[in-house]
Amino acid sequence: MDAGSALQDSSDAPAAGQQRFVLSGPVADYDPRVTAIRGDLADIALAGKFFAPHYVAPQLHRVGDAATMLRKAGSADAEAVSQLQPGEGFALLDSAGDWGWGYGVHDGYCGYVRLDALTRDAAEPTHVVHVRRALVFAESSIKTPMVASLPMGARVAVLGTSECGKFLQVEAGWMSVRHAIGLDALTCDPVDRAQQLVGAPYLWGGRGGDALDCSGLVQLVLMLAGHAAPRDSDQQMAALGRALGDDEPLTRGDLVFFPGHVGIMADAETLVHANAFWMQVVAEPLADVIARFPETTPQPVLARKRIG
Repeated sequence: MDAGSALQDSSDAPAAGQQRFVLSGPVADYDPRVTAIRGDLADIALAGKFFAPHYVAPQLHRVGDAATMLRKAGSADAEAVSQLQPGEGFALLDSAGDWGWGYGVHDGYCGYVRLDALTRDAAEPTHVVHVRRALVFAESSIKTPMVASLPMGARVAVLGTSECGKFLQVEAGWMSVRHAIGLDALTCDPVDRAQQLVGAPYLWGGRGGDALDCSGLVQLVLMLAGHAAPRDSDQQMAALGRALGDDEPLTRGDLVFFPGHVGIMADAETLVHANAFWMQVVAEPLADVIARFPETTPQPVLARKRIG
């Protein structure tokens, strides 16, 4: 049957307890980056929208105490497509050997992740780290041994507060109250958080305080400001903010999009961005960024967007 034609279940009546899904009408185009469907199975949420031989209900897992890469295939040498931070949710749809396939709960981005990086025992996160790196101590004192450290973007379940009110108790130990913010109170200044990341290494697929790419930086700092953002720069350009008119000057917090790239303005002239030219996050004149594009690029700046 042609992929664009109507699909109708013509099998015998389903057994008791089973559910029949019917797909009628043309099959719509979809973005495979954020549509959890493979040739053999799909997320049950897509039943009735896309055809698949099997539909699977996702199992919620969480990333353990270290960030892990999301990859195109279940192999350590497969290309990284994104990254999951400690405490973030992962909807597992299939597993084989050491690898699982599914999507990040925070943005729906699909890929493969090592199963030993996931856990089902973690408590529901209540806070997120909003500084470049937060140290975790054995006791509620900076004089006790450091037992862990968490990058910006890591999510933690706060179990209590120290008597002095200066430390939060998390599963691994104690961290400063100044280093985490409640997930129900995300009001950070995105530009301030981007500037904290200046000097962080560039990492294709990275999206945490340790290392990150251009769209990972934008997604991270907007999340801390309470704005849900897609993963990749083209998705962000399509989904985020209001396009500025040609006569509207740039200001702090505006996003500037280029072919395959994005950054956030620190002021009317300075762009903060993670880039492979410097191999790190830098703050530099927007004019310098534009000048590095080859003369054959017809339009270096594709869009300028303002987040409401």
